[in-house]
Formats: sequence, structure tokens, C-alpha cells
Amino acid sequence: MGGHDWYLEYQIHKNRPGLLGDIASLLGMLSINILTINGVENKRRGMLLNTDDEEKIHALKQILNRVDNITVTAIRPPTLMDRMAVRHGRYLDRCLEDERTYRFTREELGLLVDFMAELFQKDGHQVVGVRGMPRVGKTESIVASSVCANKRWTFLSSTLLKQTVRKQLADDEMTPNNVYIIDGIVSTLRSTERHHMLVQEIMRMGATKVIEHPDIFVRETEFSFEDFDYIIELRNHPDEAISYEVLDNDIAAFDIR
Repeated sequence: MGGHDWYLEYQIHKNRPGLLGDIASLLGMLSINILTINGVENKRRGMLLNTDDEEKIHALKQILNRVDNITVTAIRPPTLMDRMAVRHGRYLDRCLEDERTYRFTREELGLLVDFMAELFQKDGHQVVGVRGMPRVGKTESIVASSVCANKRWTFLSSTLLKQTVRKQLADDEMTPNNVYIIDGIVSTLRSTERHHMLVQEIMRMGATKVIEHPDIFVRETEFSFEDFDYIIELRNHPDEAISYEVLDNDIAAFDIR
């Protein structure tokens, strides 16, 4: 489909019968295609639209501003957040203090995988940090997201099956189309100088890097949180604290996954 996508969102004050049909008919008369419709939070409805004429979008906004029972809350080119809201019927939990940080629980693993898959489809350099306590599903979600994004994943370090510390990669593993997975604890506290050199080389590549335990990675390396494009926090429940105190007390006894 040609043209450009737009995101329309409106607040429903009174959901009278036929309201959605009236708006759909208006879009049809303007020859604006509806790609997706879904309810989002707080009695709002979101739509992904497509048209090759931006003037039609301006006309739509003027008409909808005169429609009783609704208030237009957004009409813009869609962001990733907009697409996810329409697809899943809710907005992602985003940290107010740091807009790069998104929060998920184990009950939302499907949403998390879909979100990360969208990130992994982007070309070029990006660094994603994943926080979470042991056995919450961090590595499994990263691998599942790579599959959904049709990307090959490569572990530089991991404890998924057994402790993995790579010292070199094969030629076919050195490609920008890969998703490189780094365990921030294993890579900084349980590895060798050759592994550190490999990590630095991969971090300079124009590819996606996913770092589990980014706080430890930042603490033990020359990298900072300014190097991260996204931070994802995964918890068993919303109130769970993500803490590394047990790691600082006894690194060898910390069972990470």
C-alpha cells in the first residue's frame, strides 16, 4: 500500500451506538484507508490510517474536532509506541524519569517479545539493556524476539544452558544482521582478556547488541548508560525489586539466567 501511515486516537465521552460507524464512514468518504482499529486505555480508541494526501488528514482533524461525544487526542505519523498500543490495546509502561526505560512483567512476555522484535528489525547500531532477577525469562525473551524479527542471534556470553564465554566468532557470525547477546555479569566478572576484546569489537559494530544485567556491565566497563538506546526491565510482578546485593556479597553463588 502506498501513501503514508497516520495514527488517530480519540477519547470517547459517550459511546453511543453507531459512533465508530460514523467515523469509519467519514474516513471512507475522504478515501483514507483504515489499517487497524483497537481500543486503548481510558476509553480511548486508536486507529492506524493510510493516505497519500496529507491535506485529507488536516480535513479529518477539523471535522472530528466538531464531532460530539469524542475529543481527538492524537493525529500524527505513528511512533513505535502508537503501533504497539493499537496492536495490543494498551500503552507500554514507560519510566517517567528515563523515557528509554520500559517495564514488563512475566504475564506480558508476549507483549515484550513483540516490542523487542520491532526494535531488532531496525538496521544499524543500537544497544538494548535488559534488567531482571534470575529465571524471570530475560534470555528466552531475547531469543524469541530475534526469531520474530527474522534475525540470527549470537551469544557472546550467557548462562542459559551452561556458562558461555566466546573468545572469537566465525566469519559468518560477524554480520550486522545478527543480534548479539551479552551477559553483563559473565562478560565482566567471569571472562578473559580475549573475551573483553571481542566484546569491544562487537560493541563498535553497526548491529543490535542486547546486554543482560546492564548495571553490572556499566559498573565494570568503560561504557555508560548514555551508550544504551533502550532499557527493558522484566519482573515477576510489578512490585519486585531488581537488586544485585546478593551478587556483591557472593558472586560465585549468584545463579544467573
